[in-house]
Amino acid sequence: VKFPCQWRCKVVAFMIRPFTNLNHSPEKIYPLVNLLSMNTLAKSGGAWLVSPSLTAALRRTSVAGFSTSETCSFPNWEGGVSMVQGASRGLGLEFVRQLLENSKKGYVVATCRNPKEATSLSDLKKRFSERLFIQKLDVTDETTIEESAESVRERYGSLNLLVNATGILSIPGVLQPETTLSKVEKSSLMLAYEVNAVGPILVMKHMWPLLKAGGGNGTEREVAVVANISARVGSIGDNRLGGWHSYRASKTALNQLTKNVSVELGRRKDPVVCILLHPGTVDTDLSRPFQRNVPEGKLFTKAYSVQKLLHIINNAKRQDNGKFFAWDGQEIPW
Repeated sequence: VKFPCQWRCKVVAFMIRPFTNLNHSPEKIYPLVNLLSMNTLAKSGGAWLVSPSLTAALRRTSVAGFSTSETCSFPNWEGGVSMVQGASRGLGLEFVRQLLENSKKGYVVATCRNPKEATSLSDLKKRFSERLFIQKLDVTDETTIEESAESVRERYGSLNLLVNATGILSIPGVLQPETTLSKVEKSSLMLAYEVNAVGPILVMKHMWPLLKAGGGNGTEREVAVVANISARVGSIGDNRLGGWHSYRASKTALNQLTKNVSVELGRRKDPVVCILLHPGTVDTDLSRPFQRNVPEGKLFTKAYSVQKLLHIINNAKRQDNGKFFAWDGQEIPW
């Protein structure tokens, strides 16, 4: 049985409305749709509860939380649902912090390889227990990306923002930026490409149905946003110094992959835009070994950089789809 989207949403909204008075957070209310197991349609406490057959039909006709080819506004979390991929430290952690602290509304999914070791995320969880959901995701393991997408679908049903913040530049004894061609190694090229380019595009692939379902619902934007953290050194047109082959090439690949997706979604008219962001040179673990030659005043704090990037994200429009912005809002040449 296929239920019209408009009627389906009304049933679900009517079904869960009484629970909204029980001091439940939205992420606790939404799973009730999947958990109800009444044998018949029954009235209890003023709430109509659906039967297993209706619940099954709702789930069969849903994609990423009741999204179908028809227009459907459910779910709609006030303040939206944001995912920050690569959130255990650096820029990713700062994105999570500012998304939570800058507003009393909205929900954040923070992902990282080892949530148990992410002490800073755990500290934020203590402060924002109802609004922060920490999830394991390793960009080099697609299974964890799929599992993370499924967890978000079951918990929230949609996304309004995806920030891909993961990235590697150097790993002691494993990966170092190459200053000359003679230092280029296949293992370094492949590792940088896997983490900096392949990982983010796979995350986009699996989160896409959730972003399409969310659009700009619950936010002040008209669209959902995918913000991939790139770097100015990934620009071919801006490359005047050379070097750093693995890192440069991997960021260039990320730029092209993101541009490709933006073209596709533009044709499909999905309510999602993809943008690339250069955060500037930021005082993080990634840049710390290479800060010696940074001009005075050009080494940014994490708080300053993320504040600037969030301003770009929050003001993103459909016409920004596929663009590459610096932290100050200026476009960067490809």
